[in-house]
Amino acid sequence: MRDIWNPWHGCKKISEGCQNCYMYFLDSQRGRSGAEIYRVKGNFDYPLHKDRFGNYKIRSGEFLRVCMTSDFFLSEADCWRAEAWEIIRKRSDVIFILVTKRPQRIPESLPDDWGDGWENVWLNVTAENQKRADERIPILLELPFKHKGVLVAPFIGEISLEKYLRSQKIENVWCGGENYDGARPLYQSWVVKLSQECRKNDVTFSFFETGNIFIKNGEKFKIFDKTEQMKKAFSENLNYESTKPQIFNISENSSWQESLFDFCDTPPKFFKEHCNFCAMKKQCAGCSRCGKCNR
Repeated sequence: MRDIWNPWHGCKKISEGCQNCYMYFLDSQRGRSGAEIYRVKGNFDYPLHKDRFGNYKIRSGEFLRVCMTSDFFLSEADCWRAEAWEIIRKRSDVIFILVTKRPQRIPESLPDDWGDGWENVWLNVTAENQKRADERIPILLELPFKHKGVLVAPFIGEISLEKYLRSQKIENVWCGGENYDGARPLYQSWVVKLSQECRKNDVTFSFFETGNIFIKNGEKFKIFDKTEQMKKAFSENLNYESTKPQIFNISENSSWQESLFDFCDTPPKFFKEHCNFCAMKKQCAGCSRCGKCNR
């Protein structure tokens, strides 16, 4: 995943997964309150920023994660969302990844010309436990989006998604444990079950990090380094890539549709060592140091 776009910052806690919110924790380290919601100056139109040569800094075909320190469908952001949609419309050559705990607000929050969805918008709902999965995923399945997924993070309770995966409307399931103060444990058996369900239904599954506390066969692993969490998750060999490729029919200006990891067996020297253990690398579109822009 290439980059992050936070047009606004701050959020309101609404469910169990919010209890130890990483954004609240990091804001507290700066003497701020995560409940303070504001438009981010200088970054609101980030996808439209250009370099000194007049080229977009976010290149065609790249993935852009949206509102990682908020929620795109937060009611407090209603007054800014139309402008954000306009930016997404202008950058039809970029894939915008939305993650929300508020799918019930989406129908009233879509642009007038949405139709059956824009090809460059990939919607994921979070499901931290079975209660929230059963609350949010049925809504997701009925929403007019061309690309849909589920983020099980923080993974704080055993979950079965079998009945939802059978719909074949979900392209991906991502999962990861909890970090920072008060982190709750993630059990390896939960991840195994979810991985098996995704394999059975041919849905891409990515276990991207263990979180601070990972329990396997009764043994507790305390892992506070993010790279080590990534390596431990990768070593479980639970990731699965669907046989049905995920294709975004975006603007003709895009030439980066293929994965970075498809063109060579050994990552270019510009890749960081931890890229070899990243469960999300199939969704990676590179960065300014990966060497791909010089191809």
